[in-house]
Amino acid sequence: MNSIALSADQFGIVYNVLSFGLVSMLACTIYTLVSQSRVLPKYRTALVMSSMVTFIAAYHYWRIFNSFDDSYANGAVQVGTGKGAFNEGYRYVDWILTVPLLLVEVIAVLALAKAAASSLITRLVPASAAMIALGYPGEISTDNNTKVLWGVLSTIPFLYILYVLFVELSKSLDRQPAGVAATVGRLRLLLIATWGVYPIAYLLPILGQDALDPAAFVNRQIGYTIADVLAKCVFGLTILKIARMKSVAEGMKDDH
Repeated sequence: MNSIALSADQFGIVYNVLSFGLVSMLACTIYTLVSQSRVLPKYRTALVMSSMVTFIAAYHYWRIFNSFDDSYANGAVQVGTGKGAFNEGYRYVDWILTVPLLLVEVIAVLALAKAAASSLITRLVPASAAMIALGYPGEISTDNNTKVLWGVLSTIPFLYILYVLFVELSKSLDRQPAGVAATVGRLRLLLIATWGVYPIAYLLPILGQDALDPAAFVNRQIGYTIADVLAKCVFGLTILKIARMKSVAEGMKDDH
């Protein structure tokens, strides 16, 4: 177990950013749940999945928040493994549950034909779970060669996900209402942009950034939290927007 000395200001920044992540996930969960009546029944599954994603994330942010608070003593946060250490593993548990659901949300809100939806799900869900699972051994390793190995292995399913999202899924967008295809395009870009934060943080030790540097620790927590809020909350609100657009296009009254 190692210690990372944090100033009072640095502790406050991490404390507040984790609190921001927690309340954002809770607020988004409630909003998407109460918005069920604003879309047609066939699109409500996508909103339920969105609520599940942010609820799962809220639970893990609560655990991360408490873990950080408990691991801080005498001006330093304890990191590594063992009782009393800050547990970054909560993030990976969260991601392995929520990342597949994020991808299924997109398919559910498009209401594709059963065969097309099933084909996309059976490819995206295992690939996303593999991407997260393969990244974890490298995340906890202190050996750069090990990090590189597992990072490369994790990149393989990531590239496959990109292929399915930008090539295979595009074939199903031609029959969507006006504006939906463009919104889905922005949704995919949002997902890829936010996912890009995680490998950058993963690679910092390999690129010479000391993992025990206080500024690096603070920046990593800020980056992870902002990326999570964008990839879950903003993503979920965009899913709601698409569901509303499709519902209105199919005759549901737009009550704003």
